[in-house]
Amino acid sequence: MRIDIEDLSIAYAGRTVVAGAQLVAAEGEITGLVGPNGSGKSTLLRTVYRHLKPTAGRVLLAGTDLRELSAVQSARHVAALPQERQSDFELSVHEVVAMGRTPYKRAFAGDDATDRDIVARALADVGMAAAAGRRFTALSGGERQRVLLARAFCQDPEVLVLDEPTNHLDIRHQVELLALLRAQRRTTLVSLHDLNAAASVCDRLHVLHGGAVIASGAPRDVLTPALLAEVFGVRAAVVDHPLTGDPLIAFDHRAPVGTETPAPAEVPIGG
Repeated sequence: MRIDIEDLSIAYAGRTVVAGAQLVAAEGEITGLVGPNGSGKSTLLRTVYRHLKPTAGRVLLAGTDLRELSAVQSARHVAALPQERQSDFELSVHEVVAMGRTPYKRAFAGDDATDRDIVARALADVGMAAAAGRRFTALSGGERQRVLLARAFCQDPEVLVLDEPTNHLDIRHQVELLALLRAQRRTTLVSLHDLNAAASVCDRLHVLHGGAVIASGAPRDVLTPALLAEVFGVRAAVVDHPLTGDPLIAFDHRAPVGTETPAPAEVPIGG
C-alpha cells in the first residue's frame, strides 16, 4: 500500500511545525525520514497514524484520504510504533502483543487459535518468545521496544509507521530489527537518527529541516557532505562500506562545521 503525503502542514500551540511537506512511501519499500531534532519528523509521522490532524494537506493510503477511513479500518491498514509509549501496562508480554489483534475482533471477544498463532509468530520474530509470560513492566527498555514492535506486527498491517524504532536497543538488536524490517517488505515509513542505519536499510530518504522536506532520493544521492554540513552542521566524508557497499558516513567528531580550530596567529619578530 502506497502512502502519498500532499502539501501537509501541521501546527499546534500556535506554531507551524511542518509546512507544505510532500513525500511518497512506495509500496513494499522502506522510506526513511531523517533530520535534526525539531525538524518535524515525529510530528509528520503522527499524522500518518492519526494522532494529529493536519491543518492543511492530506495523507493518502492507496489513493484514499486517511480521514475518510474509520479508526478500525485505519488500524487494519496502519500500525505504529511511536516514541511516546506507555510503560505502565500491568499485563503480560503475551497480553500486550495480543492487543494488536483488537481491530479484527468484536468487543469482549477472546483470542482464537488464529490470534494465538499470530501472537506467537510475532514474538518469535522479535526474539521475545521466551518472555511471553513475563510482566511487561519488568522488561528493560529495549525488551519493551521489541514487544511493542511485535504488537504492531500482530495488526497484520500493510503499512508500518516507526518513530525511532532502534531507541534503547543494543547494537545486536538494532541490526536484527533493521534486518527484520527489510525481510517484512511492508510499506514502511520510519524516522531514524542514525544516518548510517538509514543509509543501509532505507530504499529512499526524505530530509526534513525546519519543518520542510528539503531533499528526497536514494540514500547515496541524498546524504552528501554538503547536505550533512548544511542540515546537520557536521563535517563528514561519505565512502563505501567495506562489508556491504552501502554509503558509510565518516563524521569528524572533533569539531562541527564552523568551529574548526583556527591556525595559530603569527607572532611578530621581537614582539
